[in-house]
Amino acid sequence: MSSAFTLMQSPVGTLTLVARGGCLAAVLWEEERENRVRLGQLHRDDHLPILRETACQLGEYFAGKRQCFELALDFVGTEFQRQVWAALLTIPFGETRSYSDIARQIGNPSAVRAVGAANGRNPISIIAPCHRVIGASGSLTGFAGGLPAKQYLLALEGRQSLALDF
Repeated sequence: MSSAFTLMQSPVGTLTLVARGGCLAAVLWEEERENRVRLGQLHRDDHLPILRETACQLGEYFAGKRQCFELALDFVGTEFQRQVWAALLTIPFGETRSYSDIARQIGNPSAVRAVGAANGRNPISIIAPCHRVIGASGSLTGFAGGLPAKQYLLALEGRQSLALDF
């Protein structure tokens, strides 16, 4: 199945919004690492309703008018990855969780590193808030969009006191 995309300008750079079968399949970063998210053949469609709605909701989020997204999502990954991504969706706006918190939440407390790997492959950035996952010490750790984008998103949500850990 082919996927459609559109581009969106945002405070964290140009985002590529990708839809498959009427659902949002990905929110990708401007400096996206090759093959972090595998999508297959893409064609541009700036008028697809799910992509327009995603851009609208993201715009509201960046304007401080939205804390929760209401979009049909299509996560493609392993069962473990989908468990991690589902757990991301439960992290409330303005809160953070550690990788070990997520591992415990999905019933696999020893899988902290695997949770980190799955978090890094989250295809639907911002919507599935992988930016809300931080190191056990409270420091900001790796992020597909870059640590400055992670810091921006957390500050937008009221978590400005977190420090970068390079």
